[in-house]
Order: sequence, then C-alpha cells, then structure tokens
Amino acid sequence: MSNTDTLPNWEKLVQKQLKTEDIYSVLKKENLEGINVKPFYDSVQKPLVNLPKVEENTHLVAKYHESLEDDVFAFILDQNVENLEQKTIFVNNVDLAGHIRPKEEDQYFSLIDVFDEKTASINDQLVKELLSKEFKRSICVDISLHQNAGAAIYQQLGIALAKTKELIEMYGSEIVNKLIFRIAIGGNYFFEIAKLRAFKIVFNQLSKEYGLDEIPYIFAETSLRNKAVSDNENNLIRSTLELASAMIGGADAVFSNNYLVDRSTENSEEISFKQQIVLAYESIINVFEDAANGSYYVEDITQQIAEKSWALFVEIEEAGGYLELLKQGIIQKKIFEHAVEEQKWVEEGKIKLIGVNLYPKLDVKKTIEQLYNEKEIKAVRWAEMFE
Repeated sequence: MSNTDTLPNWEKLVQKQLKTEDIYSVLKKENLEGINVKPFYDSVQKPLVNLPKVEENTHLVAKYHESLEDDVFAFILDQNVENLEQKTIFVNNVDLAGHIRPKEEDQYFSLIDVFDEKTASINDQLVKELLSKEFKRSICVDISLHQNAGAAIYQQLGIALAKTKELIEMYGSEIVNKLIFRIAIGGNYFFEIAKLRAFKIVFNQLSKEYGLDEIPYIFAETSLRNKAVSDNENNLIRSTLELASAMIGGADAVFSNNYLVDRSTENSEEISFKQQIVLAYESIINVFEDAANGSYYVEDITQQIAEKSWALFVEIEEAGGYLELLKQGIIQKKIFEHAVEEQKWVEEGKIKLIGVNLYPKLDVKKTIEQLYNEKEIKAVRWAEMFE
C-alpha cells in the first residue's frame, strides 16, 4: 500500500469504529504547549538530518559515594574528593570549584549557575574565575529551575537561548564552547525527547549567527515537578521514563534526582542511580546519536517546538534581552501564567498523578495562590497542592 492510500484508509476505518464522520474533534489531544498533535502520521514535511551530541556515550552521573568509586565513571561532586583520576566530574559547589586544580587528563565540568535570577544579573567574578579553570565546560546555563517552576517547553528553550546571548554579549562568542546546559526533563515522554532535539537545532542556529557551528552540551536531570511525597514507587516509574527521554533525545549526561522527595537515604540514592544502569545496559539507549530520527511524530513536534522557541527568543531580544525582562518581572510572569494553567489541569484531573489526584490517599488541598508567586521563579511540585 502506498503512502497516498494510507491516510484515507485509516480515516475510513476510524470513522467506522467511532461511528462518526468527525473523527478529528474526537481524537484531538490538547496540550498546554500550543503544539499541534495529529492522531495519525504517515510522513514528515521536512525530514531532519541526524542531530549529533557532544559525547559519544551519554554519561551516567551519580552523586559521589565511596562505595561507587570502582563502578561509576561520572560523579556530581559537592565536596572535595582526592584521587578521582579517570573520572568525569560535575562540580556542583562554588567553594569546591575555587579549590580544584584539574590535572590535564581529568574531565571537569561546572554545574554552578552563573545567573542570579533574584537580582537579574550575571555573576561576573564567578564567570571569570570559572573561565580561568582548566575545565572542559566551565559555564553552566541552568534552566532546570524554569522547568521545575512550571515553564513551558518552548519557554525553557527560548530562555536558554536568551541566557546564551547575554553571555556572548558580555564575554564574546568564544564562550559558546565553554557552556553546559542543565536541563530538567518532565514527564511528557515524546515532547521531552523533542525538547532536547529542538534545542540542538535552535542552539546551532544561534551559533551560526556568530560564524560558529556548535551543538550544546546537555546535562539532563529528572524533574521534581511531577514527583510526590507519597507513593515513592510512582516517582521511580516517572523518573525512569524521564531518563529514557533524555537518553533518546541525545543528552550528553544524565542524572537521577532522588526519588524520595522529602528525604535521602544511601539506599534511595543507589536505586536512583541504578535506574540509569538498567536503561543503559539492558536497553542500550545511551549510545545512540539520534535514536528518535525518522519518527514522523517526534520529527514534527521537534520542528514545532524549535520554531516556537526561536520565536520567543526573538521576542525576548527585541524587548531588551533576558536580564532586562527579568528586572521588569516579565519573564517571571510568563512562567507563572503557564505554571498556573498547568496546575489547574492537575486540579481538574486533566493531568493525572496516581496517588495524588487519582486515587488520592489524603484529602488536603492548597490553593494556587498559596503555591505560586508571579514575581518569583521558584520550583513547585504539582503534588504540593494535595500534600
């Protein structure tokens, strides 16, 4: 059967099964991103080239613990640990970054955000100090906070580009290959795969404006947004899917936040890390360069997200840039409006969380006003409304 026959045949079959001619209004799937999702795909208008990543294999990153030294290749470090040669280290502490003197063969990356969202500024002293280090990637652009605060996918990527532009304007285009992007991966499986792929497209487009041809280094971590204090096992399932999205989307490094929201144990940290091991060694999805390439659905939403993200970036730039709009409270308000809309969907049950708004264990409810503030970008979990 040829491609031209596929869609009419499918439509006839579905019309018969749904007993209506108007199948598209029945099958329409709403989303808060403003992305047009079709119920059936038999082609893609503009096939994308393979989207590369910086690292050949996705780094599986664990929080440092002595017992993991022999088995784990990449660590997040909050305090100084001697003799970690041959390991990839993601530094997560300002004081530690100041003391580290990397040996040449070591691979050090900074996860310290150089932007201060509260004062709407870049920490110039910190940037200069980090650039003076022999780190592979020394300047972190953190948009994980924005995802956890409820920003839309296109808002996260538009902000990432706008933050990059601020850094280029202050430190020159040579900073581009010193950047590492810390991104939180939410629970919308295919959209999150498309998010990382779209980011590669728009970041490359921005780099070309400066005569470069760069792709972003992506450090992806599991979201806090959809996690709940009760039903920890559901948190594990959610974060496993998020890790899969990150690996399939082409992240260069992945990290699992602890699935126990309100506490941390040695056992829970080990299990959180082992989620990555299962995905990498049982499913072998951390070695592919662009596993989603060729999927009509993912290709289509990738391109839509890329277009919306770029449009927002242009809008931010024309209005004065990220820091200027942060000072005016405009960025905070944009994120707030989307976050509140999302929370309403949770409240109404359009977004379902087992054990929270579906089969809830407790009858507790906070208002949206108690949870959100339009003047502040702060992480809020959906489940906090019911906890």
